Amino acid sequence: MPEIKIDAEFVSRVIPPRRRDSHKRMNGTVCVVGGSRLYHGAPFLCAEGAMRSGVDLVFIAVPASIATPIRALSPDFIVVPLPDSKLTRGNVSKLMAWVPEVDTFAVGPGLGPQKPESVAQALNQMKGEGRSLVVDADALRPQILPSLRKTSSVVTPHAREFERLFGEKLPDDLSGRVSIVSEKAKEAGVIVLLKGPTDIISDGSSVGLNDIHSPAMTVGGTGDVLTGITAGLLAKKVAPFEAACAAAYVNGSAGVEAAKQFGMHITASDVASNIAIVMKRFDALN
Repeated sequence: MPEIKIDAEFVSRVIPPRRRDSHKRMNGTVCVVGGSRLYHGAPFLCAEGAMRSGVDLVFIAVPASIATPIRALSPDFIVVPLPDSKLTRGNVSKLMAWVPEVDTFAVGPGLGPQKPESVAQALNQMKGEGRSLVVDADALRPQILPSLRKTSSVVTPHAREFERLFGEKLPDDLSGRVSIVSEKAKEAGVIVLLKGPTDIISDGSSVGLNDIHSPAMTVGGTGDVLTGITAGLLAKKVAPFEAACAAAYVNGSAGVEAAKQFGMHITASDVASNIAIVMKRFDALN
């Protein structure tokens, strides 16, 4: 199976140039679905990642109980208060009526415990013609896999989430991990972005490896930022495998930039703030 070394040249090839006559929505819209009473930061960090990737609009759909605090964090996002914290059919139907023209949904950051069957049903409601999904964190349960099969979807687990999602323990060696990630991606018909010291991305036929990181990126929230970048690139119509590969590179590079400023004392917000510095290198117009 061919392995792709993800570097600046790769990223420059896959990120599309922006049209000079661009208008709002032309460069993508993302809706982040997540959050709970305990975790209000995760969906916000995910939204930051999406916005800094260069999309035009980002919605954050969270339980009404935390909508006002999230609104207070930034004026850049459209916050959609959901009636309750569960992804019920009615809850998701209301969301789809409020944001009908979203290109990509990022589901899971800070979501908290849910019934796996309800998450699967929610993903079925969200996916659609030309719409893509990025699934992370609490939404990563084996019951969702049939909903994602053969769609423009990316899952972004760390090692424990991968084992929960696919029911297979990962070895410590890189070659063993590559083999299992590729096998599970092919079986499930989904793009897998396994986060780790070396990020492994596979669609079941190709593998991308990203080792651009800083050791400071163990801080909580950097994975939420990565989910947002992935969603943003998908919304900009980058192919799912290439979007996941480029997002891993951009997120890691932003972490490196943050560590140059703050050493081993960065926050996930510092990573998000440096996405623009990294992505500016790939800006082009047509």
